[in-house]
Amino acid sequence: MQVLSYISFVVTFCSLLLNPSHGLNLKLFNISKFQKDDQWNVAAATWYGEPEGAGSDGGACGYADSVQKPPLSKMISAGGSSLFRGGRGCGACYQVKCRESTACSGNPVSLMITDECPGCHSASVHFDLSGTVFGSMATPGKENSLRNVGQLQILYRRVACSFGNSIAFSVDKGANPYYFATAIEYENGDGDLVEVQLKQANSDTWLPMQRSWGSRWSLNFGSRMQPPFSIKLTEDGNNKRNTIVAENVIPSGWKAGLVYRSVVNF
Repeated sequence: MQVLSYISFVVTFCSLLLNPSHGLNLKLFNISKFQKDDQWNVAAATWYGEPEGAGSDGGACGYADSVQKPPLSKMISAGGSSLFRGGRGCGACYQVKCRESTACSGNPVSLMITDECPGCHSASVHFDLSGTVFGSMATPGKENSLRNVGQLQILYRRVACSFGNSIAFSVDKGANPYYFATAIEYENGDGDLVEVQLKQANSDTWLPMQRSWGSRWSLNFGSRMQPPFSIKLTEDGNNKRNTIVAENVIPSGWKAGLVYRSVVNF
């Protein structure tokens, strides 16, 4: 009886495959292409902006025209809520690759989160890639064919950023002697920037800064501050916290709107 039951099961299963009208969705079998693969996970991907552009000018992370220039060079993405995370996801680096289309190369492409995609809800994890990144997942010569697909199921994984030995502090144009604000760019590592503190000249006190929005942190001190400023940064990743100090990175005579660089990085 067991042998007959097994044969009956095989016949029924094959019948379903050959006759999709019976209700079996053949598209479900494509999921094998997207199962976890050595720490890779499944996400949805779309693209926005110009076909070979950066998507936006900095967007909700506040990186402004840095997204166009090296080292980012348009290799950026907006993220749905699970990637953007209220700004905490700004500066996180990922690799993505696709297999769903015949135009996909299957090779990994690196990117950084620089913007938010409020309308990205087609999956729990959704990348809204720059046109440049989306095309970079294609076999050479098939970039436009891949972009014409519009939306893909992709594989992604979080990776450590590697930008060299210098973090950039882009001072906000509204900063003044009583209020200091800066965007923080190009942090290395695979963690999130979770704490920023500022220390004035001739002081041993570290003052907590607040995340204003995206990559921008601020301190409204209420009285005149004494530069140069040192900035302490704490990154949280892989169940450990790392802290570095950019000593006197904001000099005496600093100017709003200018960029100052550290000689340290995670």
